Amino acid sequence: MSRIFTTSVSSVYPRYVNKVERKGRTIKELDEVICWLTGLTPAQLKRELKADTTFEDFLDSSTLNPNASLITGTVCGVRVENVEDPLMQKIRYLDKLVDELAKGRPMEKILRGEPSVASRRPPPKSPQRQHPETTKGGEHPALCCFWADEGT
Repeated sequence: MSRIFTTSVSSVYPRYVNKVERKGRTIKELDEVICWLTGLTPAQLKRELKADTTFEDFLDSSTLNPNASLITGTVCGVRVENVEDPLMQKIRYLDKLVDELAKGRPMEKILRGEPSVASRRPPPKSPQRQHPETTKGGEHPALCCFWADEGT
């Protein structure tokens, strides 16, 4: 039995947070990735972290995302798709997703094609329309001519 099985998720979580924040990602994105993999809600994830749940209990009690099998690649030199122990494979899946997040991979790719929570929000309001006589820089053409003539 690997020592990581009996390690609490809450003891490793701050390391995940440090890793992704150092690379410009957010805790919200990290939580979204963990929830995507485990099927937990953000509230359930918080409860598990407060309860000092072990990786074994955390991952055995969760419902793994059906697209988790699409997670491939290496973590610490080990191909995640070739890990034989089911629990260790789930832990490697989680590590791989955290690595992808820290490396700046787009959320849609990390979530294996599913839209992220952020992308499900309504689109921002479109910018105000420019006056038809304005230039690309937003200046009125007459002002552009004025400034151009001033230098001659």
